[in-house]
Amino acid sequence: MADLLHTSTARPTEADAADRSYVGLAKQIYDLIATGDEGPGARLPSERTLAERFGVSRTQVREAIIALEVQGVVEVRIGSGIYVAKTATRTPGARAATFELPRGPGPIETLRARAVIESGVAALAATERKDADLDRIFAALRTMRESMGDKTANEAADREFHVSIARATGNDVLRLVVTTMWDNSRADPLWKKIEEHFHTPALRAASQDDHQVIFSAILASDAEAARTAMHAHLARVIAEFTQAWR
Repeated sequence: MADLLHTSTARPTEADAADRSYVGLAKQIYDLIATGDEGPGARLPSERTLAERFGVSRTQVREAIIALEVQGVVEVRIGSGIYVAKTATRTPGARAATFELPRGPGPIETLRARAVIESGVAALAATERKDADLDRIFAALRTMRESMGDKTANEAADREFHVSIARATGNDVLRLVVTTMWDNSRADPLWKKIEEHFHTPALRAASQDDHQVIFSAILASDAEAARTAMHAHLARVIAEFTQAWR
């Protein structure tokens, strides 16, 4: 799909270059599709190629592509690649239409923030937790295990697990931060779309194992082990959500 890489309308403006969020990038990729010579059903360049083309990270490309998929502009086929959606419109030689995307952090950006923040939260919880906190964390862990086949119930217990750890710090600001990051991401249509591709029973089982390690470290009052276990857990989820589509 060489035309998508070399058409003059694809060159990012100074304003676009300054906006390295997935929103600005999604609009640039949309311009390529809307004004290019390739029609619906055509395969787009790989994530790596797009990242090099625009001078951004593959994570930003991933979030931009997911945003375009939510808009019905592209179709992601796991194991094959990214394609122009059959319902997408194209106007060769014309100025691309504009559309609006909600501004805010993308799902992978949020996960990376959680890895930084919640690893510290877990470490603090390991030194500050009370018996009642351990009971709440363990109850959430047990509910997750019992609801492996029920995604909705499992996700609710997953949330309770993470929020209960934040609550165990005794710091209401940390509890609020963790709760807000969790709830805001789950309400994001980009999160829902990326989960459609990558959230599987195998991922839930792996998360259960991760959570058991985190709980054991908090139970043992081992702050560094709790920090390491939480960071490893969220890093694994990020790796799952950023694995190559092809």
